[in-house]
Amino acid sequence: MHRRLIVAFLTLAVAIIALYGVPRVLMVADLVHASEQQYAKRMASMVGTVIDAGGDAAAVDEKLLARMIIYGERVAYTAPDGTTVTTGADAEPDDITGTSVVRGGGTVTFTRSGEIVNERVSKAVTPVIMIGVGLLIVATVAAIQLARSLSRPFLRLLDTVREIGRGNLRPPKQSLGVPEARAIDAALRESAQALEDRLRREHEFASNASHQLRTPITALRLELEDLSLWPETPPVVRDQLDHAVREIDRLSDAIAQLLALARGDTPGATTFEPLAESLHESAARWQAQADAAGRAIRVARMPDGLGEAPAAASQIIDVLLHNALRHGRGDITIDAERRAEYVTVQVGDEGRRPRGNSIFQRRAHRRSDSAGEGIGLALSVELAESLGGHLLLDGSSTTTFSLMLPARG
Repeated sequence: MHRRLIVAFLTLAVAIIALYGVPRVLMVADLVHASEQQYAKRMASMVGTVIDAGGDAAAVDEKLLARMIIYGERVAYTAPDGTTVTTGADAEPDDITGTSVVRGGGTVTFTRSGEIVNERVSKAVTPVIMIGVGLLIVATVAAIQLARSLSRPFLRLLDTVREIGRGNLRPPKQSLGVPEARAIDAALRESAQALEDRLRREHEFASNASHQLRTPITALRLELEDLSLWPETPPVVRDQLDHAVREIDRLSDAIAQLLALARGDTPGATTFEPLAESLHESAARWQAQADAAGRAIRVARMPDGLGEAPAAASQIIDVLLHNALRHGRGDITIDAERRAEYVTVQVGDEGRRPRGNSIFQRRAHRRSDSAGEGIGLALSVELAESLGGHLLLDGSSTTTFSLMLPARG
């Protein structure tokens, strides 16, 4: 903006100076030429008067004529009998000439050197050019100062925007002299205030929801544990109760991770667990639903050295398995491979690949009983990125998700 303002001001200044200076220079040059033309005519008339006053045309010679001219001038007298007497500088094509008729007979031709005329024109035009150059210098300085004055408020606005981008939703106020800049600053602060209020409400909602969910979950867990310890509880039921307690623990961990993610933290990024074991456990958790739907979940043979992945990755795998059971077709396959410091987990089914990547976008406004909330995959993408990885949809004809995560071990 600063450079463009300077260029705009200088362009305007040059245009104004040119519109004033060029006609002025041409006018001054025309005045000088007209003055020299009048001078040549007056000199020719004066020489003719001197010759006529002498009364003897035969007495006119070069010595007489030379006393009436200066450097750069030329005079020629043509007598009535055709005799011509000439003295002075040599004639040039751009000389200015004046002619006068002598009363006693003959003509006088006075010539002014074009070189001298051009020098006079240069001397007359030079002040105009110097004024134009001076005005251009003043305009340049004024343009720089004015550009700085106009761009400074917007540069301060840029600092305000950067502060908001860094998370400071209440940046310090700055003095802005331009009304438009003050209006933009006010709009930015209103937007930042609205964003702060919205984030505060979301954080409060997440905290309240977490607290409200944890209380009944904890009570339910205690009841299930107490029930599993009853002597009257059969071993088969006790196993199912233990499994339910573990699922409740996973639900509690998931709530804690979602709350941390809403606060901008990285849940589960520092806790690692064996990936192969985690994938088999995920498949086992969803196998009952797959059997009820007449489908199967197959876990490929895990390669050696697969290592450990962030524990929160199991939440993403659960979302992918749920999505495959709800929207996919045929059997579900889980595969994984290790590449350097990253591990790639692929979850796919035999259903047709969706078009584009719109499935990763939040679409809660399109909620239905069959489609769910529409935020599972979007939340999984955010969780994967918070763990330092990526969740992608492969380009194969069938639906296959690839989860890339940092690994160790």
